[in-house]
Amino acid sequence: MSSHVLPPLSPEQITTLRDAAFAAKDTAYCPYSNFRVGAALLVCPFPFPSSSDLDSSSADSSNPIIITGANVENASYPVGTCAERVALGKAVTGEKDVRDLVRRGGVRALGVATDVRPAASPCGMCRQFIREFCKLSMPIYMFDKDGNYVVKTLEELLPMSFGPEDLVMKE
Repeated sequence: MSSHVLPPLSPEQITTLRDAAFAAKDTAYCPYSNFRVGAALLVCPFPFPSSSDLDSSSADSSNPIIITGANVENASYPVGTCAERVALGKAVTGEKDVRDLVRRGGVRALGVATDVRPAASPCGMCRQFIREFCKLSMPIYMFDKDGNYVVKTLEELLPMSFGPEDLVMKE
């Protein structure tokens, strides 16, 4: 994905992302670690609307879409799946319009919520998975148990990353 700079989210958008990530966290299946994680993707049509456009409550095609996921553990620990990959997996394989947007880099932001303080960041495997579908400048909001957050771009969390464009033969 390209690294052009995405416009900042409005406070209302951040609240929407936080609320969706917290709601997703409540659906986590984590009987072994009891470490609940929820993720929420903000998906927008191209070109990305401005912050004021995203605050609109009209139900037209320019409204953002929220896709959520939660971690799913397994008794065989390596088989579990992180919330970020669940959300992206749903987005990449879901409804055609959303799937096409996500596959073209239409994820505007990612929110991740946990029950700990300070906020936890996506694991290395998730960072690489996110890299497959999201712009390097995409913000990742990491919420602690109280709703406070740290925000970093994907590029800040995964510097010098390897992505789809690296597989294209260069002359």
